Parts: sequence; C-alpha cells; structure tokens
Amino acid sequence: MIYCVIPRELEAELFDKMVEYYRDNPNVTVIVDRRTGPDRRKGRATGGKRELRDRRRPRIPGTFLETEAEE
Repeated sequence: MIYCVIPRELEAELFDKMVEYYRDNPNVTVIVDRRTGPDRRKGRATGGKRELRDRRRPRIPGTFLETEAEE
C-alpha cells in the first residue's frame, strides 16, 4: 500500500486532483495529513541503550605471515 499524503494547507488545491490521478491504481491511497499540535518527538532523549556493533566477521585469531614491503 502506498499513501499519497496531502498537507492540510494544500487540501483544497490538490486532494481531488490526486484522487483522480491515482483512481486506476489500487495500491495508492490519497489521504490528508490532519495531525495537529506540537511534534512530540522534539525534546525527548532518544535511544540511550542502543549499541553500535560492527557486522563484519571478526578476524581469525592467530599469527599472519609477514609480507615484504616495496621500498
């Protein structure tokens, strides 16, 4: 499902046009963003317990052959 989100300020101008444009595509739904109030995500401490890890495989333990460096 794909949502085409129209900002409230542009609803009168765009909503009918976008519904008409996507009428033949059943995978698209046109909606109007009706959220109000302050963004609750701002000012909140996020994460905190997240641990960044390296996904690569660790090296095999042991010694490695020496290589000759070109001078």
